[in-house]
Amino acid sequence: MSTCNLPQGLRPLMTHPVLVPFVFLRFCPKLLKMDPDPILRKSAILTLSFVALLWGIKLWEWLSDWPLVTMGVYPLSTQNLAGILFGPLIHGSFTHIATNTFGVLVLGAALLYGFPKSRWWVLAMIWLLSGIGVWLFGRPSFHIGASGLTHGLFFFLLVVSVLRRDKRSIALMMMASLLFGGMFWGVLPSEQHVSFEYHLFGSAAGVLAALLFWRADPKPAEKHYDWEDEGDDTPLDETSHPY
Repeated sequence: MSTCNLPQGLRPLMTHPVLVPFVFLRFCPKLLKMDPDPILRKSAILTLSFVALLWGIKLWEWLSDWPLVTMGVYPLSTQNLAGILFGPLIHGSFTHIATNTFGVLVLGAALLYGFPKSRWWVLAMIWLLSGIGVWLFGRPSFHIGASGLTHGLFFFLLVVSVLRRDKRSIALMMMASLLFGGMFWGVLPSEQHVSFEYHLFGSAAGVLAALLFWRADPKPAEKHYDWEDEGDDTPLDETSHPY
């Protein structure tokens, strides 16, 4: 069934970027009623909401002129144990949060969409264990930012795809590797002001989560196509040779 009844004479208008939305709304209303995958839609909404929260916290910090860095993780300080919970929400600058935004959006949505049964357990494990690892073994400084979370998500997607070997997990892993392959090097010490400890322990937590929860989600049903049954029905004569 056609969802867009665009007159032939108006089709050239679709090349004009300003007019495209108006032509679309006028002649293609059915497309607006098409529902995407509900799990994908919910995953996108949840991830966007979390990113909006991160930016809201940063904007509030900037407008109030109240530095929140002291709410991060400070190793072996009992006064900063709450930093294990709040550290991933705090960013040192707008450049810092902008750097983490894309990773949170893509990897977060991949987790929420691809693993609906285990996603909250995986997220909680990465969040808490990365902070605990930094608190126990990190350098004496405040550690903040969501990069530990993104590294954990990346390594979870990597390891879980190897264990599950289903098409969805492999596709998510390939996408993550293509976009964020540099995270392999993020676990190593680099710049002085970069918390490689958050990256390292977040990655370790992601690997552990994959080992614990890779069976929690049922594998998606694989589509079967008619052409997969097609083949040469002529039996091969075992006594004959092509040469």
